[in-house]
Amino acid sequence: MKSFAFAKAWATELALPLWSGVGFDMARGLFHERLDFERNPIALPATRLMVQARQIATFSRASLAGWHSGSETVLAACLANVERLYHRADGHPGWIFSIDPYGKPASRVRDLYAHAFIIYALAWSHRLTGDPHAIRLADETLAEIDVTLAAPLGGHLDASPSSDPTRRQNPHMHLLEAVLALYEATGRERDLVRAGALVELATSRFIDAEAGALLEDFAPDWRPLQPRGHNRVEPGHQFEWYWLLGEYRRLGGAIPEEVTDRLLDFGLDHGIDQESGLIVDAVTETGSMLSPSFRSWPHAEGVKAFVTAAKSGQSGAAQMADHLLASLLTFCPDMLEGGWIDRFDADGAPMVDHMPASTLYHVMGALLEAEQLA
Repeated sequence: MKSFAFAKAWATELALPLWSGVGFDMARGLFHERLDFERNPIALPATRLMVQARQIATFSRASLAGWHSGSETVLAACLANVERLYHRADGHPGWIFSIDPYGKPASRVRDLYAHAFIIYALAWSHRLTGDPHAIRLADETLAEIDVTLAAPLGGHLDASPSSDPTRRQNPHMHLLEAVLALYEATGRERDLVRAGALVELATSRFIDAEAGALLEDFAPDWRPLQPRGHNRVEPGHQFEWYWLLGEYRRLGGAIPEEVTDRLLDFGLDHGIDQESGLIVDAVTETGSMLSPSFRSWPHAEGVKAFVTAAKSGQSGAAQMADHLLASLLTFCPDMLEGGWIDRFDADGAPMVDHMPASTLYHVMGALLEAEQLA
């Protein structure tokens, strides 16, 4: 991959030092959520569990891969802080959504997306440190999900309490990612069985059988939320699910190639802007444009997908992975020295005024996958 050497140097020399240095609040022992374009932390009224979990997992992975060193002790202390501040912080099962600047609960909502990421962080932290407490806490969290976010007809509620009845694929996707990481850390059959139930939910409910498109939003009974031709499909998630189902297959699960190939084909056919070569934010299941803007993370997920396709021998996949890696780097201009402009409109104008820390999870995920083709 022509772009890989530059991308790895950017990550190891600029991005990882930035987000573990300026991006880490030593006084609180937590990661900052945002930096401005001068690379200064932005004060916010609340700090989300999801961001802390993503950063812990990402730096654990970077350390294990030899891309970053010297942060193991800081990561262990950060994870301990996160457990103390977020887990059962209001005296009830589960993890609160966010804390205020003083460490008190800001939102007591139990959010499936955030719970998935703390399990993911615990799995990767265990692989880095060998600490058995991380696995015990991951298991406790799964049990809490089963109780606090229980839902009929498969899957889980997005959040509790919540007045929004919409059910979404996205948190379930990340729960699958977390459970697979847990399985790889433990080798326990029960973790792979749980992953299999989420895969079955995806193939029976999330993926439109006619188009091969992965829908985003559903009614409480898992019917598509909108009439046909009006449902949101995010090409980045087409690619992310292709990669994730490939991981399920790699770890011993069975999934028909027709299902995964159609996910990849739909993303290619309908998700890439022909003029710029960038991945658009959203279309419908019939391919109509919904959001012609561009975000960084779909390009990271596209890299992962096409690395997986290349490893299976698909013609042209390695070249497409390299193209998308080069595209991802266009969101990371030199002037930001390890940062990014996360989103552009259809005309190429920035749509954000800050750098979200959570993007690092996507970028590093792409680079660590791309190393397999380097």
